Amino acid sequence: MTEAVEQWLDRLKNCGYIADTNVAAAVHLSNHLNRPLLVEGPAGVGKTSLAKALAKVTGRDLVRLQCYQGLDATHALYDWDYPKQLLTLRATNESGAVNVDSLYTWNYLIERPLLQSLRMSRAPVLLIDEVERADEDFEALLLELLGEFQITIPELGTIRAHEPPLVILTSNRTRELSDALRRRCLYLWLDYPDPIREMLIVETAVPNLNQNLSAQIVAAVKKIRDWNLLKPPGVAESIDWAQSLLLFKDAGMTEDMLRWSLGAIVKTQEDWSIIDSHGLRTLWLIS
Repeated sequence: MTEAVEQWLDRLKNCGYIADTNVAAAVHLSNHLNRPLLVEGPAGVGKTSLAKALAKVTGRDLVRLQCYQGLDATHALYDWDYPKQLLTLRATNESGAVNVDSLYTWNYLIERPLLQSLRMSRAPVLLIDEVERADEDFEALLLELLGEFQITIPELGTIRAHEPPLVILTSNRTRELSDALRRRCLYLWLDYPDPIREMLIVETAVPNLNQNLSAQIVAAVKKIRDWNLLKPPGVAESIDWAQSLLLFKDAGMTEDMLRWSLGAIVKTQEDWSIIDSHGLRTLWLIS
């Protein structure tokens, strides 16, 4: 088990994803047991990036379903091509009787991401992103897929995966998920990384960044996260900030430059007010 975890750490690192042992162990178990992995944590800590990295590591395609309020089966599972059915119906009416069942075959089916993931010849990585944004009714649609890797279409029967996809569900925990969904998944809580690992992540994503600037960025972001912002910056914002600050590295940091670059990590007016109340000089040593 320890050797397998180390291998996953190395494989993810080679694809640019700096994981810890908890992440590597969860990925190993999910892959070995053919169980979906539910990854929860704050926004911007690398939940979606983990699925993308797994697709690279395993050489699989990535099928992504972005969840939103009102998402239903016609956008997630499948839909019928009604215009095509109507044209066939009109053409058939001109020549004779219509067999309604003939309009509900694979020729008229539009495959959405969940069904696509089951029918692909090589099982993909299936990313169900921000699942908590969808309604509770949508969770019920997922249970058959997550439990049996199959989908039932009344007109066509049950469609089973030839090879189970590697399923990653992500959640920012803005809404509590049902027990039924949780029971079908392995679980991983992905939190903000410790400063050393965050530095490695930032330096991997921004190769031209020197270690001193990386350390200053990570230290400043850690301070900001402790200030109870409405939208605290995640690792993704640390990377955006590093890329922004690289534009000013030859000019030296001034208060104006710092303020201009903070748009990479501060996302609301209320959070700007909190930053101003603490003062920019508490974040950075400005000449």
